Amino acid sequence: MTPDTPQRLAVLGSTGSVGRSTLEVVALHPGRFEVFALGAATQVDLMLAQCARFQPRFVAMASEPHARLLAEKLKENGLQAQVVLGQYAMEKIASMPEVDMVMGAIVGAAGLGPCLAAACSGKRLLLANKEALVVGGEVFMQAVEQGGARLLPIDSEHSAIFQSLPEDPQTWARRVRKLVLTASGGPFRTRDPATLRDVTPDQACAHPNWSMGRKISVDSATMMNKVLEVIEARYLFGLPPEKIEVVIHPQSIVHSMVHYLDASFVAQLGTPDMRVPIAYGLSWPERMESGAAALDFSTLSAMTFELPDATRFPGLGLAWQVLNAPAGTTAVLNAANEVAVQAFLDGRIRFDQIHHTNLATLDAVVFSKPASLDDLLALDRVSRSAADRAVTDLAAA
Repeated sequence: MTPDTPQRLAVLGSTGSVGRSTLEVVALHPGRFEVFALGAATQVDLMLAQCARFQPRFVAMASEPHARLLAEKLKENGLQAQVVLGQYAMEKIASMPEVDMVMGAIVGAAGLGPCLAAACSGKRLLLANKEALVVGGEVFMQAVEQGGARLLPIDSEHSAIFQSLPEDPQTWARRVRKLVLTASGGPFRTRDPATLRDVTPDQACAHPNWSMGRKISVDSATMMNKVLEVIEARYLFGLPPEKIEVVIHPQSIVHSMVHYLDASFVAQLGTPDMRVPIAYGLSWPERMESGAAALDFSTLSAMTFELPDATRFPGLGLAWQVLNAPAGTTAVLNAANEVAVQAFLDGRIRFDQIHHTNLATLDAVVFSKPASLDDLLALDRVSRSAADRAVTDLAAA
């Protein structure tokens, strides 16, 4: 069953990995979707190519100089897309009344404001941006409820859990024993922890299964991505932290599982391809072609599972620590980790010092409970400053 009229879609982060995959899926279904608006940060030429192919009515760039350059190139190429300018350009396209659904694929805390705008406007929000929930927490979930938005997870793990849960959320708490998030273990699953101090950025970004951006690839190598996903699952599914656990599954075939009270496990399996959860989010509650290859069970080797090694992945336990701390602590951790990962990619600190930066920032930042977007953004700024100081201290040591 398909809609009688095309669904108007805004893709925030259209030049990133998830954004590009979203447009690939959309292209498989002409007439079902209209790419109404696109948003990105600085990749002008790629955005120009996307405008030529998908003919959006509106585009936005987070960087105003890049937005003005894009406007010039659109005019030179005879393209009609209108460039939305200003500090809140992303929020504007996320909340346009003509838009039916929003793909929130902006990386990092920068995605919080636009995703909040979509939530407050009652959109169908396909959430690939972990930080909207990790930073936004209760504030974000209240906006979803008050705005009447439909929140659909796009992260492969959360999409897998969503697909494995009963349709009625009111039944989840009484039926579910545990949510089990699977993790690949990244590129250093079997590496001697004593050698992690010598890891280079290129090594950390060489994920064995998934093709991702550099920031999330480093997060996978430290398993901080799983920390963020545990926090995200807590808010998405409304279960307490002690009902969420992580298991390493190196083959990335089982994307996550639900453990029910009767000892049953329900899981979603598939190839490691983000087009699968994207297609499910776009078509929910229906299914449609994703373009991904299906699993071939005749060629599969054994599927294995193991518990994470706390020595190799010392940051993983922070997920439950910050969820049991005062509201806002998750935002502090997210800011610290973004600063630490960038410092590592820039060669300022070692790989193993990412965790030390996160710990130092959590210890340094004192705050009151955030109650609004302004509060969250202020806490994010304070936390980044504290993380910058921690990085400077580590670099000088």
